[in-house]
Amino acid sequence: MQSETRVERRLDRLIARAENPRTAAAVIGSVTTTITLAAGALMTLIDHKGFPSIGSGLWWAVQTVTTVGYGDHVPESAPGQILAAVVMLFGIGFITVITASITGAFVARTSKQTTAGDSAQSAAQLDDVLARLERIEASLNQRS
Repeated sequence: MQSETRVERRLDRLIARAENPRTAAAVIGSVTTTITLAAGALMTLIDHKGFPSIGSGLWWAVQTVTTVGYGDHVPESAPGQILAAVVMLFGIGFITVITASITGAFVARTSKQTTAGDSAQSAAQLDDVLARLERIEASLNQRS
């Protein structure tokens, strides 16, 4: 069996923190914001000619991470284009995977809770049926 990578362990911790929809939204928002800020600042450093200010780098990063891509700012240098490809993959893949994982955890948790509730209800119904059968048997035994 292959051991987990550092990224997988961090993802597991992020998902474990998402105990309810509010914290899940906070996790997704934090990851998205971090990626956006880092990419915007990095693009300003890598392709300073095309993105002369941190504002233009951040605007580009927001468009790219959200996959809107207006096209008003595009990197022209090779390092800038490589960064753009990485940010696009993160925007499409990584954030989607985190969202899907958290959703899957909620579905699994809800399924377990539903199953546990159904089991308790079934046990109570079975106890009722057994009690009724015992009363019927006692009634029949008294008649004979």
